[in-house]
Amino acid sequence: MDALALQTAASNATVLAVAGTFALFALFLSVTAHVAARNVLGDVEVKKAFAIGPAIAAVAVVSTTFGFNSFLALGIALALDFLLARFLYGQSDRLTAYVVFIHFVVSVIVGVVLFGLLVILSSAPV
Repeated sequence: MDALALQTAASNATVLAVAGTFALFALFLSVTAHVAARNVLGDVEVKKAFAIGPAIAAVAVVSTTFGFNSFLALGIALALDFLLARFLYGQSDRLTAYVVFIHFVVSVIVGVVLFGLLVILSSAPV
């Protein structure tokens, strides 16, 4: 077997880890998208948010895999969030931009809180 093939071959554990990370991140982004849309638009269908989360998570996974610039990936993710929210909720550009801004803010706040809890729990004595 070629040494290069051994170094570049993805194991089943790696594929499972990437798939699990993608699924959890897509779920996280879907929930925060729904919270943002409900906050701005009122009563909205939850299934619309579950179309937004996986698309943005896919941008994150692809950009990380291929080593794209993080700011470029963030811009693409925000643009995709805007386009999907505009299409799914059918609101004006200004209101859609507000939904995307609230989605970004909610995602950052909830992400920081969850990461902080993870750090606190992982540093606890056994």
